[in-house]
Amino acid sequence: MRILIVSQYFWPESFRINDLSLGLRERGHAVSVLTGLPNYPSGEFFAGYGLKGPWSDSMDGIPITRVPLLRRGSAKGWMLGLNFVSFAAMASLIGPARVTGDVDVIFVYEPSPITVALPAIVLRKLRSVPMVLWVQDLWPDVLQVTAAIRSPRMLGHISRLTRWIYRHCDKILAESLAFIPAIQAKGVPAERLDYMPNWAEAFYKPLCLEADAPERSEMPQGFRILFAGNIGESQALGVVLSAADKLRDKGHIHWVFIGDGRKHDWLQAEVKRRGLNEVVHILGRRPVESMPRYFAAADALLVTLRADPHYSWTVPSKLQSYMACGKPILGAIEGEGARIILESGGGLVAGAENPESLAEAALAFVSMPREDRNAMGINARKYFEEHFERETIIDRLEQVLIRVAGGDQ
Repeated sequence: MRILIVSQYFWPESFRINDLSLGLRERGHAVSVLTGLPNYPSGEFFAGYGLKGPWSDSMDGIPITRVPLLRRGSAKGWMLGLNFVSFAAMASLIGPARVTGDVDVIFVYEPSPITVALPAIVLRKLRSVPMVLWVQDLWPDVLQVTAAIRSPRMLGHISRLTRWIYRHCDKILAESLAFIPAIQAKGVPAERLDYMPNWAEAFYKPLCLEADAPERSEMPQGFRILFAGNIGESQALGVVLSAADKLRDKGHIHWVFIGDGRKHDWLQAEVKRRGLNEVVHILGRRPVESMPRYFAAADALLVTLRADPHYSWTVPSKLQSYMACGKPILGAIEGEGARIILESGGGLVAGAENPESLAEAALAFVSMPREDRNAMGINARKYFEEHFERETIIDRLEQVLIRVAGGDQ
C-alpha cells in the first residue's frame, strides 16, 4: 500500500507521527510525507533549514516533501496564526505538484491546527484518493480554552470550517474516547469514526540505571518528581511552582523539568522570582531517545493540564510514554487522563490547577513505602501493554488504512 502522510510537523521535530511512519514502513508499505520546515517548539527554523529549503529530505529512507511556511516565532496570536495558514496554503498550492508517484490513501496527523487537513483534501480531490484524519486536538475548542481566539464570530467560522473538513474525510480517528461525542456533534456518523489512542515508541521501557550513570548526576538529591515534554500554556505549570512553594520547607522534594516550549523562559523567570531555585530544576531539552534514562532516575513522573472541560477530554501523549517506562505517575489532571491513571493503579491524581491538591499528592508519594511506588510502576506498565502497546495499535491503524484504501469504512 502507498501511503502519503500529511503533517505540519515531522522529523527532525519530535512527534509520534515519526514513529508511525517507520511502523508502517516496517509492515512493507511505501510511505511518503508532505510537511513543512521544522521549527517546533522553539519557533526558529532548525539548523540547515530555512526559506530556501531544502524541499526534499528523508528520514531513514522515507521520502519527505517540504513546503515553505512562516515560522512559529514566539507562538503568540498572529504569528502562530500565520504559521498555521502559511502551511495550509503552501501545501495546498504547491504540494500536489511536488508530491510525485501514486498514492492509495492519505493519512493526516492533526495535533493542531485542523487546517493541516486542507492540503490533504485538495490532494484527495485531485487524485481521487481516500483520506483518514487522526484527531489529536479538537477544534475550535482548543482555541477557546487557550484564548488564542476570543471573537465568537471567528470561532463560529472555524467551527464551520471544522465541520466542512470532517465531511470531506473518509475516516476520522480520535486519540481519546472522550473526543467521540464532540466529533459526532459536528455531524460525523458513527461508522466513519473510530477510537485510536496514542502509543509510545519502542525505546520507552523500564530501565535500571548504572550507579554511575551521568543522568543521576544531573538530577538533584532527594525525592525527584520529573516533568518531561512541552512547556506551554496547556500544561498550566504555575500549579507546579505553587505546590513547590507550599513544600519548600520539605527540602528533600525536588521538581525537575526536561523540555522546551513557549513558556520555558517564563518558567525560568518565575522560579527565580519565587526563589524556588533550590527545589525546582530546569534541565532544558534532551534527545527524546534518552528520556527513559531520565525517567529511571526519577521517583515519580508528573503530567499536568489546565482545568477546563476541553483538557479533560484529552489524553496527553506523555502519559503513554510514562506508563511504558513502568514508573509511578503523579497527575494534576482531570477527565480521561485521570481516569487512565486511576484505572491502571499506576499513580496518584490531584486536581488540575489545584496546588493544594498537588502538594498533598506529592507528600503522599514521599511517605509511601518504596515497594508501593514500585507496584504502581508495575501496574502502569501492565496497563500500557494491555491498552497502548505500539505494535498492537499500529496493526489496528494499518487495518483501518487498508480498509479505507479498499473503499470500506
